[in-house]
Amino acid sequence: MKDTLIGHAVFWLLAAGVLTLIYGTAFGSFDLGWRVIAMLLPVHMAYFYAISYWVLPNFFFRRQYVITGFAMILCVLGATVVYRLNEILISDPFIYHYYKKNDPGFSWSKLEGSIWEQLRRPVDLVNAAERSNVIVWLGVALQFVKLWYERRQAALQAELNFLKSQIHPHFLFNTLNNLYSLSLNESKQAPGVIMELSHILRYMLYECKADLVPLVRDIEILQDYISLEKIRYEERLDLNINITGALGELKVAPLLLLPLVENAFKHGASETVEGAWINIDLAVSGHQLKFKVSNGKPEIQPADERPDKIGLANIRKRLELLYPGKYHFEVWNEKEVFIAELDLDMQAHKNKS
Repeated sequence: MKDTLIGHAVFWLLAAGVLTLIYGTAFGSFDLGWRVIAMLLPVHMAYFYAISYWVLPNFFFRRQYVITGFAMILCVLGATVVYRLNEILISDPFIYHYYKKNDPGFSWSKLEGSIWEQLRRPVDLVNAAERSNVIVWLGVALQFVKLWYERRQAALQAELNFLKSQIHPHFLFNTLNNLYSLSLNESKQAPGVIMELSHILRYMLYECKADLVPLVRDIEILQDYISLEKIRYEERLDLNINITGALGELKVAPLLLLPLVENAFKHGASETVEGAWINIDLAVSGHQLKFKVSNGKPEIQPADERPDKIGLANIRKRLELLYPGKYHFEVWNEKEVFIAELDLDMQAHKNKS
């Protein structure tokens, strides 16, 4: 709100300055120019806000284009008449008296006739229409671009929130399945799984609301998830994790990495009877992140199981929205191995402040 008020104040100060320069040059007096602009500026402002905060949001952005056309015509005509009345009743008499004071013989034909006769004069009406529209339509164009951008960002944010929300139930569904398997066997490891799960869910529900999270924190959650899975697999899984590079203060969009690891466990390790393996490599160089997850696959894969399901499709969409043109994501789905590799420029996040 504060930024908006400052932006509007700056715009109108600049507009007043430009108009003062134009009128002051025409009058031969900048002192007279700024005084006249002070009288006319309220008309410009009312005209601008009528279009920007009534016509555009209520009709144009709701695709009511016919009503938008009529509303625009109404605003143009209304502004022209009000501007002309301002001239007749306020600014023109002031200009006349200003010159009359310095030149007693000064006369001005523009003031001849009654108010109605002056208002009906075509030439002066056309001039009023031109003068009232110059600055206003520049402001409207800027406001239009601003509103369009805000609506576009809101739509993108809604899509991102939807994609992010998909991760939660998807992850929870898979983990609860694991927990269910342990409970059937009355495993003593079930409480540990619940505790690890609570840590991860707390992160998802509260910390993931931010556009960016510390990379260190996202990796911690990744490790919590891996610990949770290791409880279930015990010694049946050959798991290798390699993390290299200085993580420092780097930030990344939350939950970009987890779906890749989750996919390796669900569609790789959990379906492999023996000899299951997963390799996870994460390397950071400057602002560049390279993340590679590879896993073995069962000899016979269920017909309805495909690695690239919710998690991978989700991450592709999020990457395109958050890091357009600044990432490379590729998967290799071979007969005996599945590999997912992500190269990411973490400095290129679209919403980075």
